[in-house]
Amino acid sequence: MKKLTWKLWLLIIVLAFSLLAIFSMPPKFLEKGVLITSVQPDSDAFEQGLRQGQIITFADGKEIKDLDDFSESLAGRFDSGEKIKLILQTNEAEIILYSNHVPNITIANIPKTNIKTGLDIAGGSRALVQAEDKELSSSEINDLVDVTQNRLNEFGISDIKVLPVSDLSGNNFMLVEVAGATPTDLQEMLSQQGKFEAKIGNETVFIGGERDISSVCRNDATCSYIERPQQSSDGKYYASFRFSVFLSQSAAERHAEITKDIEVNSTPQGNYLAQKLDFYLDDLFLEDQSLLISESLKGRVTTQISIEGSGSGTTQEEAYNDAKASMHKLQTILITGSLPYKLEIVKLDTISPVLGGEFIRSIFLAGIVALLAVSIVIFIRYKKIKSSLALLITSISEIIIILGIASFIEWNLDLPSIAGILATIGTGIDQQIIILDEARQRISLSIKQKLKRAFTIILGAYFTAVVALLPLLWAGAGLLKGFAITTLIGITTGVLITRPAFSDMIKRIEE
Repeated sequence: MKKLTWKLWLLIIVLAFSLLAIFSMPPKFLEKGVLITSVQPDSDAFEQGLRQGQIITFADGKEIKDLDDFSESLAGRFDSGEKIKLILQTNEAEIILYSNHVPNITIANIPKTNIKTGLDIAGGSRALVQAEDKELSSSEINDLVDVTQNRLNEFGISDIKVLPVSDLSGNNFMLVEVAGATPTDLQEMLSQQGKFEAKIGNETVFIGGERDISSVCRNDATCSYIERPQQSSDGKYYASFRFSVFLSQSAAERHAEITKDIEVNSTPQGNYLAQKLDFYLDDLFLEDQSLLISESLKGRVTTQISIEGSGSGTTQEEAYNDAKASMHKLQTILITGSLPYKLEIVKLDTISPVLGGEFIRSIFLAGIVALLAVSIVIFIRYKKIKSSLALLITSISEIIIILGIASFIEWNLDLPSIAGILATIGTGIDQQIIILDEARQRISLSIKQKLKRAFTIILGAYFTAVVALLPLLWAGAGLLKGFAITTLIGITTGVLITRPAFSDMIKRIEE
């Protein structure tokens, strides 16, 4: 029995590493538990140490194997509305929660592989964004990406991807993908510039962002709280909130300079300046949120102020949640500052994860059927079962290697990427047929010389494909990048690894 050639050994070694990259060691499909995909930042669960990426393995001593186990462990536990003790064991630590509601976390089954899927498959919304009435340079679009990423992180949104892209004409865009969000949610988040201004009269005292804001009180009941909702005469409930903001020294001095010449009015509640501190969000006046300025603050450099607001609803719970959301939004904008440009959504897409899953299953079945059909045709044409098996093994090897490289570099496989894999399979089969035909040519050349002729054709096709695929990295503002990347990985893998291995297989079969 002949020994394996170095080309076949190279294929085997790369396949082994690809399988390790896909499944890990120990294999991920053997792990038990549920994966935390997001934790609300201002929740008890976050304060006690639960974080995105942790795996819950036990709940109150009961082993958690999947989502059904976790749901059963919490079923009916919080119906009474009283605080109960919940002990969660994660892969990192034991977390003890005392709460009257289900933990503010989202969970999912542990992925069976390291393959990451894009929005087209996982589900969610994607927006292609540009600045209104302005063409952004590369540095400007990078600044916009940084601020937007910070804004979305502060909002507590998980599974987000924000990156700069450009089209073939050199226009720069920002691509925002949010798993699990609806188009309306994404449009609302991006359509507002988030420019926060505090004014006395027509003079700006401070704006949101690091320049004027030293810190904003959050998750601290001593300086950030929501009052109990009260029912008004119109039947609705209203809840007031208040939180402290700490100004920079320059903003505090600006406040002192603006207020030093303002008159003082006497009221039954006390002495206040004749002008209030008014708040504007995206140039819109926030009614009912203006603050009276105490006489003691006239001309005084103060670095701490309190911002007030309210929320409403038909029930106490709705009013409380509305106030909480409003307070969180203001805090976020004060921390992150405004977006540097007014944004315009050029393209807005959404896809259901159910549709993505169905598509993958359909593609998988179609791919298997296609490979089997091609193998049968090869067997009929060449009358050799070994040649058909060699072609089938090589094609499957290419798919595994592409998925392994994608797992290793953490590339998100979206629908264009899947199309690239299909294109690679087709290209690979064409080139393997070239090798088979050249190997069976009835000319007075050795099998080695015949295969060399085949590779001359294959290399010419390879470089032609590379040149054709490079523009796709930028075409469509980067939306076709997945197709270009996976196809380049596939055809390069073919030329360097699988085609040489296949030629050695055919050489041994023909000899």
